[in-house]
Amino acid sequence: MARYVTKVRTRRSADEVFAYMADLRNFAEWDPGVKKVVQIVGDGGGPDTEFDVTVTGTTLRYVTREHVAPHQLLVVAESSTLVSTDRVTVETADDATIVTYDADLQLKGVFKVLGPALSLAFGRIGDRAAAGMRRVLDGTEVQ
Repeated sequence: MARYVTKVRTRRSADEVFAYMADLRNFAEWDPGVKKVVQIVGDGGGPDTEFDVTVTGTTLRYVTREHVAPHQLLVVAESSTLVSTDRVTVETADDATIVTYDADLQLKGVFKVLGPALSLAFGRIGDRAAAGMRRVLDGTEVQ
């Protein structure tokens, strides 16, 4: 299993931030590992939406499993080799919005033995994506 969690504080509203994050077509703007996103079902972020997200070497179909605007988003992609689960939580705090992005990759079958190597690489990938999230949300990292 590989997991990456980041928190970003922004002055943008919870509604604006949630709508942006729930529309996975925006992934390519802030995650340099994402090459292309095509919406397959729905229009924009919302319940029952599906997106094909192309990363280096593969395309994963992300299905929105939970969409509770403007606070909770859960999208999941599953292939023959892995399950990718991404949860976005949006909270308000004083005069700011806090966005938590929690990404979890689980390898399947014989690929599970590659878990430790995946964890190391996922940390570097996550750091680049977190920097992009802070940039597009005009935010700062929360410790």
